[in-house]
Amino acid sequence: MKIFKLFITRIFLRRAILSVSVLGLVFIANYISFISARSIFSTLEGYREVKCINQEGNFVANLDPDSDINMDVITDEKAQIVYSFLADKFKYAFCIDGFVIDLPNDDGMDISLSYMNEEYYKIKQFELLDGEDLDFGYQLDKDESIPVLVGNGLSKKYPVGSLIKIKEPALEKTVTLKVKGVLKQNLYRPNFYLLNSKQYYNFSIFLPVNNEFIEHSNTNLTLNGLMDLIVLETNQEKIMDLKKVIHDNLDLKFNFHSQKENLEYFNEYFFSSLKFISLITVILLIVITCISLWSALVGIRLMLRDFTINFLVGLSYSGLRKIFYIYYGILFFIDLIIIFLITASSRYKHWLNKEAYFATYGTFGLVSIDWFALLAVVFFDIIIGIIIVETIISRVKKVPISLGVLQ
Repeated sequence: MKIFKLFITRIFLRRAILSVSVLGLVFIANYISFISARSIFSTLEGYREVKCINQEGNFVANLDPDSDINMDVITDEKAQIVYSFLADKFKYAFCIDGFVIDLPNDDGMDISLSYMNEEYYKIKQFELLDGEDLDFGYQLDKDESIPVLVGNGLSKKYPVGSLIKIKEPALEKTVTLKVKGVLKQNLYRPNFYLLNSKQYYNFSIFLPVNNEFIEHSNTNLTLNGLMDLIVLETNQEKIMDLKKVIHDNLDLKFNFHSQKENLEYFNEYFFSSLKFISLITVILLIVITCISLWSALVGIRLMLRDFTINFLVGLSYSGLRKIFYIYYGILFFIDLIIIFLITASSRYKHWLNKEAYFATYGTFGLVSIDWFALLAVVFFDIIIGIIIVETIISRVKKVPISLGVLQ
């Protein structure tokens, strides 16, 4: 312990600025590694989620960037023509988010309404914590309520069987919702074009949409439903017919790409960014190793007499190696704690700011991708530690140690 204290105070802390610099550089390298690893794990989750639509013959719609929305042209009647054509000629799936309602809940969150048709429900395969699957065969005029699924954050306030009365924004009238099931915690939906980006549904209500619902809906629903429309089991020729019907009725140009094309676009952006981040990390690793090596060698040369005495009374290179590993282990642990606190604080801020789409449940507020990313940082630190310490020890062995130093 005395030897460890000696080395800490006489080698590492003798130049406090260098020690702080190493700590800061290690933190930057760790944080970049953490962000990169979390992005990779989040991307893998996104790949898994879009696998169900990444099939031959499936196309995802998006509004052409050069196409302007003219609400004077778009009417409910013209939108219904498009959806009638869709219903007659295609099998399609859609899920629409973003309709916010004021609904009392224990966390004071703004509750979002999400709409999906039966085809989307089938391919998504929602995992329920409680309750039963949705029924899309209800009738608006005959049934007293619309069956819905609620996010996990609403399960205590609105358990299975609860009735919820709201002013429904798409139908523009008051309706009663009946909770049929509760979604599992942290259910999410990735962006089709940015797979490492996602929104969570802990505070959402899912409404099943059938043809009758669409017929009675306003353009807020029907137009938004086209933005990420998934057309299933079709071909380019039929897609061209659909594009023409949309353009003739709504004066809008839509692009339809396969999810494979969307993934290729994302991969080009993602992997180019990953290469740049990897280069920065390698440069930081080289700088950290050089500064650590220089600092250690200068400290040892300045206290060569004490260093020699310790070697003569029993200190070995294996013991010295252990001291260096402990020192850098402490540095890495400090940085890991800081990254953990930053991540936990970031997750908690979503709750404070009532950001329903980003509020998640988890140990200390962290979700699985956060924990996996922290483990990746630990692995990265082990690699860094081995490189730094073994490089230092190999150079220290070249420092001449002899009795002449004591004279």
